[in-house]
This record gives sequence, C-alpha cells and structure tokens, in this order.
Amino acid sequence: QRGVMMLAHSDGQRDAFARRGNAMRMHGVDAELLDREDLQKMMPYLNYDHARFPIKAGLLQKRGGTARHDAVAWGYARGADSHGVDIIQHCEVTAIRRDEKGRVTGVETSKGFIGCNKLALATAGHSSETARMADLRLPIETHVLQAFVSEGIKPVIDNVITYGAGHFYISQSDKGGLVFGADIDYYSSYAQRGNLATVEHTIEEGVSLIPGLSRVRVLRSWGGAMDMSMDGSPIIGKMPVEGLWLNGGWCYGGFKATPASGFCFA
Repeated sequence: QRGVMMLAHSDGQRDAFARRGNAMRMHGVDAELLDREDLQKMMPYLNYDHARFPIKAGLLQKRGGTARHDAVAWGYARGADSHGVDIIQHCEVTAIRRDEKGRVTGVETSKGFIGCNKLALATAGHSSETARMADLRLPIETHVLQAFVSEGIKPVIDNVITYGAGHFYISQSDKGGLVFGADIDYYSSYAQRGNLATVEHTIEEGVSLIPGLSRVRVLRSWGGAMDMSMDGSPIIGKMPVEGLWLNGGWCYGGFKATPASGFCFA
C-alpha cells in the first residue's frame, strides 16, 4: 500500500490538514498535501463532485499502512514472553483483592489468586467493568464499533483512505477484500455485534465517497468493544486506589497507539 490518505471536504478542513502536515514534518514524519488534480490522478474512482462533501484536498502519509491485528498481538506476546512475562490464557479476573487500608494486593481469577504490589488495568472496552471491581467509576463508556469486509475483487485501492466528512475508512486486503467501517453504534453495549442502522449508515458513507462500492457484495461484519472517553482523550495514570494504574479510554485509536502508550504506561 502507498500510505494513508485523509480527504478534506471543505476549505477549513484543507487548512487544518495543512497545519497537521506541517506538524508531522516538524517531528520527522513525512506528509504531503495534495490538491484535487493530484488526487484525481491517483484515485479516479472517488466522488469528487459530491453536492455536500466535494473533495478539496488530501493529506498523504506514504509510510502509513495496515497491519494484521492478530499477527501484531502474537508478536507482542512472543516479545513479552522472551522478556520473562507470564501470559496466562483463558484466565478470567473475577475480583480485585485489597487489604484493610484499601491498597491492591492482587486479583482473584478463575485459576486462583495472583498477588501483586502494582496492578495495571489495560482492558480496553471492559475498563469500566474491571475498575468497578475496585469500587471505581470511570468516565468511560463502552460502545460497539463494527467493521466489514467485501468479496474479493481485483486490486483497486492501494491506500488506506479516510473520509474527512465522517469516520468512514477503507483499504484493500491482500486477498482482494475491501475492509471498511465508520461510526460506533451510539448506544452502550458490551456485545460484539452491531445493529442494522449502523450498517446502513456505514454503507451510505462508503457509496457517497466511492460510488462503485454499490456494485460490491459485503461478505461479513463483526463488532468490537470500544472504550470511549467523554472528550476522546485516553487516560493513562495512577488511580485513587493505592497500587492501581489505568491505561484506557482510547476510543478508536487504541490498537494503533499500543507502542507509545505501552512505553508510557510502563
């Protein structure tokens, strides 16, 4: 893939992308602001004359791309294991144990008690539930984020494209399937499935950006639990309970932020 492309649909958004690109370059990250003519040469299949959201410009980060989530997770697991970290699979935490002064002393699990001096909560969409075990109420809500994949087609999209007029994103996998998604389901839920209203909304955004999507069949969809903070900013730090730390509230960006947030949390 040739990078990540963010599309601007107004003069103000184009100016904001220019500032973002400048900030990226100041920090050593390549970024290129492309005008409408450049985009039409690269991606002729986009709807440039949308009545409400015409495409004005695009911000391209050429080294951006996609990663196989499961491969990344297993890579981190193997790296952690090589550094002496014990990873216990299929082990549910059922309670957080605290002493008479309220300090965390360990966790109760389905495989027995595990003691500790410091406990880190990094449970994404279940942050509120695990924090409740320590009598904490977090400013985090859990919502479902759906993703979709189409039937396999010939190579056509060689960028990750994000729709500035909404949350829609799309890329093409090695097997030819188009992988895309958009907004969260707006009611709180821990179920890893979504509703049809959000399916319709996502498809509408996709077809308004790429009219040709209307001719492609969707094969399947799935949902993931997102830990949404009220202002979109994550929470990394010490909790009011002694011995307890939290890394959560990452909204849409938790997976992508794993390297930096893990380093900061550690």
